[in-house]
Amino acid sequence: MNEIICKTIQIGKIYNKIDVLNDVNITINKGEIYGLVGQNGAGKTTLMRLIVGLAKSTFGSIELFNESSNLDNQRSKIGCIIENPIVYPNLSAKDNLEVIRIQKNISNKNCIDETLQLVGLVNTGKKKAKDFSLGMKQRLAMAIALMGQPQFLILDEPINGLDPKGIILIRELLLKINKEKGVTILISSHILTELQHVATCYGFINNGSIIEEISAKDLNDKCKSYIYIKTEDVKKAVVVIEKQLKSDKFEVYPNNIIKLYDFLDDVKKVALTFASENIIVEKISLQIESLENYYLNLIGGNNND
Repeated sequence: MNEIICKTIQIGKIYNKIDVLNDVNITINKGEIYGLVGQNGAGKTTLMRLIVGLAKSTFGSIELFNESSNLDNQRSKIGCIIENPIVYPNLSAKDNLEVIRIQKNISNKNCIDETLQLVGLVNTGKKKAKDFSLGMKQRLAMAIALMGQPQFLILDEPINGLDPKGIILIRELLLKINKEKGVTILISSHILTELQHVATCYGFINNGSIIEEISAKDLNDKCKSYIYIKTEDVKKAVVVIEKQLKSDKFEVYPNNIIKLYDFLDDVKKVALTFASENIIVEKISLQIESLENYYLNLIGGNNND
């Protein structure tokens, strides 16, 4: 049986008579990297703030590490980056972590160098945080969140604004602490294709409600590549796929569209087979269903400001 690290039960938050979150139920198991997917205003940051205790829910309840009471004690096991993390701009990376070490009453001073080594900032010396690049600042924020060896890490848009190199460094760091340290991670990101590199499961949130929870495996199955076929004679095309191409790996959609999950390396063969059976194909092409498209289809193409 999976150990539950975080569970929300019909949690809701009302700001100024507006339902920011409404009956949100999520479950995050030990060892998972849970990708929280949603547009601006969907409720991602509010949900994270409720979990770490930066705001109080209007209704519902939260369980942390299988506990629903004494949550302050359970929250001591959480590290987080939510909105703008507190970094002292005139202090070095090491001095920033020394402040955190004292605040958290951590007796082991060696944890500072160990954490800086983990995030790749061990050689920054006396350089002040205000002179760091954006990527270095994000890694410093990560180091602050990791002080005290948290069991659960909550990260709100940790790669926002980073260049490709910075994104790769954060990705590798997340995978490392998840696999080597066994840290469970809740992460939100606008760069949904990047989430696909790290997340083991997803929660899709829209207008303050969770509309789907899905494992990475199931999502990858739904977002797999396919041959897009548009033809006026769908019935005949289906017969050809089944009889001539001998495949049952396809789905029929409205507007005379077929998605064929077979022959991905030989689209030409599919086109020639249809032509030999006098089937007029308006369009045929290899498509890859992205996480962005899956999410947009899930919410019906709605936009949040």
